[in-house]
Amino acid sequence: MARTSTAQRFAESFDFELDDYQREAIDHIEAGAGVLVAAPTGAGKTVAGEFAVELALEQGRKAFYTTPIKALSNQKFHDLVNRHGADRVGLLTGDSSINADAPVVVMTTEVLRNMIYARSAALDNLGFVVMDEVHYLADRFRGSVWEEVIIGLADSVQLVALSATVSNAEEFGDWLDEVRGDIRIVVSERRPVPLYQHVMVGRELHDLFADEAPTAAAEPVAAARHDVNPALVRFAKEESRLVRDDARRPRGRSGRGKSGRRSGYGGGAHRDHRAKVPKRFQIPRRGDVVEALRRDNLLPAIVFIFSRAGCDAAVGQLLHDGVDLTTRADKARIAAIADRHIAGLSEADLAALGYGEFRDALLRGIAAHHAGMLPALKECVEECFVGGLIKVVFATETLALGINMPARSVVLEKLVKFNGESHVDITPGEYTQLTGRAGRRGIDTEGHAVVLWQPGFDPRAVAGLASRRTYPLRSSFAPTYNMAVNLVGAVGRDRARSLLEQSFAQFQSDRSVVGLARRVSRNEEAAAELWQRAACERGDFASYARLREEISTLEAQAARSRRSDRRAEAQVALEALRPGDIVWVPSGRHGGWSVVIEPGVGDDRQGPRPLVLGQDRQVRRLGLADFAVPVQPVSRVRVPKRFSPRDSHSRRSLGAAMDARLAEIDATPERFRPGAMDAEVAARIEELRAELRAHPCHGCPDREAHARWAERALRLEDENAKLRGRMQTRTNTIATRFDRICRVLESHGYLDGDEVTREGRMLARIYNELDLVAAEVLRAGVLDDLDPAQLAAVLSSLVYEARRSDDRRPVWRVADAAAQAAIDEVWRIHRRVSLAERDARLERGPDPDAGFAGPAHAWASGAGLASVLGESGLTAGDFVRWVRQVIDFADQIGNAAGQLGNTAVRDTARRAVGAMRRGVVDFTAEDVEADEGLDEDLADEAFAPRRTDPGRS
Repeated sequence: MARTSTAQRFAESFDFELDDYQREAIDHIEAGAGVLVAAPTGAGKTVAGEFAVELALEQGRKAFYTTPIKALSNQKFHDLVNRHGADRVGLLTGDSSINADAPVVVMTTEVLRNMIYARSAALDNLGFVVMDEVHYLADRFRGSVWEEVIIGLADSVQLVALSATVSNAEEFGDWLDEVRGDIRIVVSERRPVPLYQHVMVGRELHDLFADEAPTAAAEPVAAARHDVNPALVRFAKEESRLVRDDARRPRGRSGRGKSGRRSGYGGGAHRDHRAKVPKRFQIPRRGDVVEALRRDNLLPAIVFIFSRAGCDAAVGQLLHDGVDLTTRADKARIAAIADRHIAGLSEADLAALGYGEFRDALLRGIAAHHAGMLPALKECVEECFVGGLIKVVFATETLALGINMPARSVVLEKLVKFNGESHVDITPGEYTQLTGRAGRRGIDTEGHAVVLWQPGFDPRAVAGLASRRTYPLRSSFAPTYNMAVNLVGAVGRDRARSLLEQSFAQFQSDRSVVGLARRVSRNEEAAAELWQRAACERGDFASYARLREEISTLEAQAARSRRSDRRAEAQVALEALRPGDIVWVPSGRHGGWSVVIEPGVGDDRQGPRPLVLGQDRQVRRLGLADFAVPVQPVSRVRVPKRFSPRDSHSRRSLGAAMDARLAEIDATPERFRPGAMDAEVAARIEELRAELRAHPCHGCPDREAHARWAERALRLEDENAKLRGRMQTRTNTIATRFDRICRVLESHGYLDGDEVTREGRMLARIYNELDLVAAEVLRAGVLDDLDPAQLAAVLSSLVYEARRSDDRRPVWRVADAAAQAAIDEVWRIHRRVSLAERDARLERGPDPDAGFAGPAHAWASGAGLASVLGESGLTAGDFVRWVRQVIDFADQIGNAAGQLGNTAVRDTARRAVGAMRRGVVDFTAEDVEADEGLDEDLADEAFAPRRTDPGRS
């Protein structure tokens, strides 16, 4: 049967033959069905989305093309403009609105979610929604948005979901069919460009597999099974023998270095590894890697380094080595592109950004790409790379997500990355995502993945990583306060509850019951055996162990509660100390009374570190670690202006003055000890301890040996309790959380039964991870008397989240007293909300973070870029991204304040937005061409949903 005209014309518009799975997908769409297309990176699954757009235009209906990040939205916008014309395609992201009334609009997924809640008129005549990178619904922070959209779209809308290859595509497709109806699943496990796997040993590339067969090329991934190259196995054995022999040699003092972490993928060895083994087993130099790739005609390449600083350092190394990969003609084209992207930036800004070295590297065909870079510079790198001008990009793993920057080869320096807490091996799914960038369809006949040899490298482990494609999609859906008021306002409480029960999270929960039951059974058998081993002749050791466990649990809970509530207060109180203050140091090696000599509030990376004199007449510096609770001066003494910490007479005199003053006021240190435990909890712990001492097993000489078995049994019992809870609530897990959220909202006046109050409508405008805290701050009048810079500082504490690697960066405190007082009040409100969440058995939200308050205040006050970056230590990319988050949030707060009739805060928020939207913050390559801004109505539909705005990644 002949293909219908629309599909035929569409297929013939490409300069390559469509794959079978692409034809199957567009056939389903043309037949009126929704479709889930799961295919490897670079396989061309966006063809299905583009056909949906084509069909919508032919039928006179609208099509929305959603993406998870702004960069991908911009890229897709330009692709569709080139195909359909600028008059038929629009763009809506958090800060851009171009031709928003066009029949085809590209947008971030959050914008569409907000339109659905607002029941926007823009949804009229909507025929198709394309959800690109739909596997983002597994994202822990933002995944809920995808499910909200899928559940909330009208039944008449055809859904085209595009996903990376996932191992449970059928399960995901079954859920889509359940909630949307008539969804067809199209899965392809074949790469259009075969991928060959290599290991670089020394300066030579070796095939990972003996038969040199490409991964996921001529056969389905699941069927790919290849033998490891025996030469690599031989290398691994030889290296192991050399390191083992070297370890047996006697060493002097200088040769005792500890051995680092080792895994099957390499990544740990003695620090002097280069001196111990032949050259071919040493980690290749980056210049050698690039030269080997050029020699084997494998450029352009993306080299993944799991560190921003590592990417920048790699560029510097190639510059130092004199690497130059471009022709004179390339350099001229690069210079033109670079000049266009930085047009409008001042010389001072460019100097602060280190633009000189960036441009020098770019002209040589070398660049870095990571989130710490200014967006304009990242976009410059992307354009040059797509144009074939950049030959080597050193990138973090974020480049593997969505942005179209394919290369002939991909290099992985290591197969171990830092996940924020520890160094872990990358997963098969991550390996697939990263190496999937290799091989450009229509340009390359093959792609190449190269892994660098590392100390402790096991080629068999790497071969297993390269041949497996296990990437299960797991829902991260969870109701929020904002979601609750929006849903209740749109469809009522009962209907909202019913909709939430249709989530993919609930679907997966229901299907996991059999597996949970099996785990419970296995745990019960193992626990029974452990209790037998823990048996004691003197009595029932199980009851004794449970007493110990209850005591430990109560003490741990009390300690966690005290720490979380008081750590922030402790820093604020420490900064308020003055010379002569007498304080009680509650913990650490230096506990006891001390008198402050110098406050120690400055630029120290560890925060305030006061210099004090203790009762032992020793002078020392203290820090936050010494104050588990806020420090409270009990009195003061005069510290002589010429006091010398080294002079023993001065120390004795000051110590005597402190002792005399303490005697006068009769200070009781007990009230300054680390947070007195709740009296009821303390009484219960003492009662349990008495029972413990009276138990017959308490005096058993083998008590601790029994306890070790008992602890393992108790852990299994605890796991079973959680599993049974999940099984019992499997049909209403999400709904139960929704009910608890609604109870909190009712108690705070945001809901009145089935009705959303005025305050609730205000909360509906706030898309933030701390949405309820922000609403309470606004209601309490905390923001009423602030100026724009102060407001920016305060709002940043509800938006900013420090990176794990920033823990040691100095915190730039806000010098403005009014802003600091407001931030302190934000903390108090956050604690009140946390108590309400605890009572409702809800997980407590994240803490406010004032780490960006100083830069936000300075920028809103008109400070220059060089000054702010120098003071804060932030990268340009991080600074721009967080300022834009504050701008988005200020927009939300302004609109929310308008709901309450608070015109003062609304106007201040708008002035704050204007003050911050300048310079590099307001500049992107797209802004030079068109920046129409958002009109009053669309502003409500373009907000970020959480503390970090994905539309500005």
